[in-house]
Amino acid sequence: MPKTLILLFHPRFAHSKANRALCAAAATVPGVEIADLYACYPDGIIDVDAEVRRLRDADRIVFQFPVQWYATPALLKAWQDAVLTRMFYLAYDTEGRALEGKPLLVAATAGNVPQAYTPAGVNLFPLAELLRPLQATAHRCGLPWTEPFLLFEAGKLGSDALAAAGERYAARLGQWDVGCGTDAPSRCRAA
Repeated sequence: MPKTLILLFHPRFAHSKANRALCAAAATVPGVEIADLYACYPDGIIDVDAEVRRLRDADRIVFQFPVQWYATPALLKAWQDAVLTRMFYLAYDTEGRALEGKPLLVAATAGNVPQAYTPAGVNLFPLAELLRPLQATAHRCGLPWTEPFLLFEAGKLGSDALAAAGERYAARLGQWDVGCGTDAPSRCRAA
């Protein structure tokens, strides 16, 4: 069974309704491991050796986080700088090469409505477009990009809607083939 590693980057996870619901649902999927990086590194000092091991042991990788001011939380950027820089620029032959080919899925939550992420909306750009730096990172690291799992109105959803979102997320993870990237069949990209 493929191992799916969810790297959760939420600075206030205890106060999150949406990301907690997604994690609870994901935890029911066989082969899923969830690593709460803010809990692992409350001081922001990342154990790069541990993170490299975690990535090497996974078959699929998920970055899960709330979108904050059109960007990822600070710890995700620090994690990329520390872990991916080492793996792909300092130790490519022994570390980075081993990561290549493992698909990456971004699971992002946003507080606003989907219409806000349109050219006529307050945020101007589609949320998927705002995630392009992560897609470029995936490309640079040889990680097949999978269409993101996006959840809007994160702080406004009721318990039924959160449960339904969790079910969609768990189903997505459970049906996610290791070979699912942007060139894969549409069944891999269904949200």
